[in-house]
Amino acid sequence: MTEARKGTQAIWAGERDSLAFGATQVPVVHSVSFGYDDMDEWYEVAVGNKPGHIYGRNTNPTVQAFEEKIRCLENAEAATSFSTGMAAISNTLGTFLQPGDRVVSIKDTYGGTNKIFTEFLPRQQVEVILCETGNHDAIENEIAKGCNVLYLETPTNPTVKITDIKRMAEAGKRAGALVIVDNTFATPINQQPLQLGADLVIHSATKFLGGHADALGGALCGSKELVEQVYHYREINGATLDPMAAYLLLRGMKTLKLRVERQCENALAVAKYLQTKELVESVYYPGLDDHPGHEIASRQMEGYGGMLSFAVKGGVETVRHLLPKLKYANRAANLGSVETIVGPSRTTSHVECTPEERAAMGIPEGLIRYSAGIEDIEDLLEDLEQAIQSLPKDVLVNS
Repeated sequence: MTEARKGTQAIWAGERDSLAFGATQVPVVHSVSFGYDDMDEWYEVAVGNKPGHIYGRNTNPTVQAFEEKIRCLENAEAATSFSTGMAAISNTLGTFLQPGDRVVSIKDTYGGTNKIFTEFLPRQQVEVILCETGNHDAIENEIAKGCNVLYLETPTNPTVKITDIKRMAEAGKRAGALVIVDNTFATPINQQPLQLGADLVIHSATKFLGGHADALGGALCGSKELVEQVYHYREINGATLDPMAAYLLLRGMKTLKLRVERQCENALAVAKYLQTKELVESVYYPGLDDHPGHEIASRQMEGYGGMLSFAVKGGVETVRHLLPKLKYANRAANLGSVETIVGPSRTTSHVECTPEERAAMGIPEGLIRYSAGIEDIEDLLEDLEQAIQSLPKDVLVNS
């Protein structure tokens, strides 16, 4: 029998070994501690020689089921979890970096990640080099100068730029670097970074994995040796995934393949529609033929993702009038949910950054991030049309 495909894994992986009392759904285990009458058995579990749990900050049965599901979906040897996506990123970088190390990354990472690179790591005497996203020659040149960690995010948040994972991973390996890829936007349905040469793959599980905007979480997948090191850092520093959040993420992930496929279809249709509107200056979506990363995305992705962004004429003033007129979109700082979500980067992905910092990263103040939901596409397009048509005349003229 062949290995289960992604849609089947999303439903069954991590489930059967975590059931109890004849239940068909993974139970939420809220107990903080796990007791043992046999002192020797307790010790064997505590030191990892025997399966089991001792304390909720370390491991938990519900959380373990979530970790197993994402491990299978990413085709990884091991996985661990975190309280948030940023906890996954910061704990992973904290595990492998020390004073004097050198990190090579790109300019277009998520705002929180960028703050780690520009504000926190330099305080710890870690050198950080941020290259122009998509300039693979420049990235390779910086890697060759010395690199302990190569950190990539593709597609990027919010301009959905694409980096060639295979090519960059090969360059990283030549320099002896650890290659980490944030796969949040693509999900394991659209992209498999470990199969392209990455050592570790990170997710903000809050987004597409959970898919319902009701649970925070993060995940890391990779080799057993590397994941165990990050797990140890996390268990001591305490950024533990809550069991109830793990349950909600598990439940959401059962429809991951169905949701992502629909979101990819909707995002492409919305992107093509926006290209026809005079109000729109530019549309960023790797599924478009004229997107600079389209060819690479076509090679390393299966589907182009549910995220796009677009810049409107008139900048912030147009955004201020346009977004409140949308009926089928939440104006919120989230993405990857079943509902369409919209928002400017200045209040979502890069709210921590100044206008000058956003400009340096190529993020216009009039950029709108659009997370396509699973609604009927006809309704989403009609909604965008009525919102554009109802803009005040002075806004349209000035734009």
